[in-house]
Amino acid sequence: MPKLPGINHQRAIKAFKRADFWIAKQGKHITMTNGERIITIPRANPVDAFTMGGIIKDTGLSIEEFKKLL
Repeated sequence: MPKLPGINHQRAIKAFKRADFWIAKQGKHITMTNGERIITIPRANPVDAFTMGGIIKDTGLSIEEFKKLL
């Protein structure tokens, strides 16, 4: 699996928006959906690599595809 550094949550949100996700709910965490899948992004800077990898896996994207969206 390719390495993924910790990423600022705002940068991750912009990348997921490019992948056709939108913000459904905001609070201590940000919930995004594409109508089919739901992901939750913590408001942390940076979101650690392990957590980010799990979120990316939940979207159905590969880490390489996500890196291209950044």
